[in-house]
Amino acid sequence: MSPTLARRERHDLCDLALELGPDAPTLTGDWVARELLAHLFVREHRPLAAAGIAVPPLARLTDRAMDRAGRRDYRQLVAKVREPGLTPFALRPVEVLANTLEYLVHHEDLRRAQPDWTPRALAPDDLDAVWRSIRQAGRGLARPAGVPLSIRRSDTDETATLRGGEPSVVVSGPVVELVLFLFGRDQWRDLVFEGRDELVAKVREADLGM
Repeated sequence: MSPTLARRERHDLCDLALELGPDAPTLTGDWVARELLAHLFVREHRPLAAAGIAVPPLARLTDRAMDRAGRRDYRQLVAKVREPGLTPFALRPVEVLANTLEYLVHHEDLRRAQPDWTPRALAPDDLDAVWRSIRQAGRGLARPAGVPLSIRRSDTDETATLRGGEPSVVVSGPVVELVLFLFGRDQWRDLVFEGRDELVAKVREADLGM
């Protein structure tokens, strides 16, 4: 059975992290590569501490676990992220559901923070996998926009409604760029916004993402 997109993105991220080194910048706030890898390690190997990723009152627990993980030897840390071992995230259904967007976005966080980045061309099957994932996760990611919102992939014109209602905003473009926009990243390209000016402004100014 061929590896999932999530697994391939995991391995490519780890390869790039080794190539760039622990102090390489990322798009995730002030994190450098070491802190990004520490986040991924804690998320998969320290489930209690990882709760702080989604539950703000537990954020200090997550921060302490990340600090400990970040003090590991960098190559060992990358190796632990590359091969998660005995964790639910290694199970194929969980991997597809929980890690497709996680590793795609964080791989791009590392890629696009470098000055010479260019968009990648994913295979059609991989784009379909990403589209299926963002159709589900996008409902929560789009909630801060506060207005009816749909996304349309420019390669097939397929549309997904993330927040129903009228009048609405439609954001069209390449699948990966739509994902990065919905995750609150600024380094996206080739997106088109359709709708009333004031509604488009709300969408573009919203604090989207996790």
